Amino acid sequence: MDNRKKRETERHEAVTALPTVAARYHADLGGEPGEELLSVSVGPKGHAIALWADAADLAALRPWTTQPGWTVFPDPRSPRPVGVRVTMHTREPVAIARLPLPLAYVDLQPLPNGRILLVGARAQWRPGNPDRNAVICDADGRVEAVETIGDGVEHVYTTKSGRTWVGYFDEGVFGNYGWGGTGASEPIGAPGLVRFSEELRPEWRFPAYDTHPWGLICDCYALNVDGETAWACYYTGFPIVRVKDGVLSGWRNDDVRSVTALAVCGSRIALFGGHGADHDRLVVGELDADRFRVRAEYRLVLPDGRDLSDVVQVVGRGADLHVMTGRHWYRLGLDDIPLDPGKRRGRW
Repeated sequence: MDNRKKRETERHEAVTALPTVAARYHADLGGEPGEELLSVSVGPKGHAIALWADAADLAALRPWTTQPGWTVFPDPRSPRPVGVRVTMHTREPVAIARLPLPLAYVDLQPLPNGRILLVGARAQWRPGNPDRNAVICDADGRVEAVETIGDGVEHVYTTKSGRTWVGYFDEGVFGNYGWGGTGASEPIGAPGLVRFSEELRPEWRFPAYDTHPWGLICDCYALNVDGETAWACYYTGFPIVRVKDGVLSGWRNDDVRSVTALAVCGSRIALFGGHGADHDRLVVGELDADRFRVRAEYRLVLPDGRDLSDVVQVVGRGADLHVMTGRHWYRLGLDDIPLDPGKRRGRW
């Protein structure tokens, strides 16, 4: 067995031996006959918002192109407008709107006054005419605004005031699909984290790496927006940073890598996710003066003890982790996670 395989095996054995914490069942997202769940997220009030499409239309909403050499790229736009349905959920679903959607790989969030924000993950740059990959609709599905918020969108979270925080993955930061090339515009996502106004105009950008000690955002792995405050954990160093009233604060994180979601309440933090065997890892700890201190490490499981699948989606909003698996919605609050220093298993 080579060294890499040996390390992977040892890590898998260590993770499976961890104690577990179970998310609690919250609601079923429902859906009409013949519909498929295209996207689901959580708004600023803790309500889930879901996007549905007929199964026959899924390929049009997730298009891709195979380039020479068999490299596959997602297409920035749907080849045709597709009829979709939006629902909002507390525990019971409430239909909001039906609308034709020209975007692909869509995330969505609620806005004040019953409006809906839909964002395509990819956007092609063209001189004077980049893809407009953000659409605001009213509760009846009528389009109110269409704007460009850039390529490489990883996370989209709105606030109660109507602002929008967007975290970008590496292609959105460094440029692809025409952005950042010779004669092209700098990627909108170059800072890694951007806050947009109610009119979807950039109004705050993550500051340059040489102005603070927490480094460049190469890929915004995890984002949580609590009220108007944003929390992020990002590659390369995976620090935990807070943006409150436009002011940046941060804490070193020497222990936990590849975080995909986080929950926060005061100085207490839970970090979820990782690569490979760590995909269901849950680490809880506290923010010290300048760093994150791990207190305990667990595996996150479903209420009956079943493992999470590799494709489960976990969304952090405030002090809660929302676990979406298929059409089922589970929740886990920070108060549900024991702070037991004896469960800590060391660094990785």
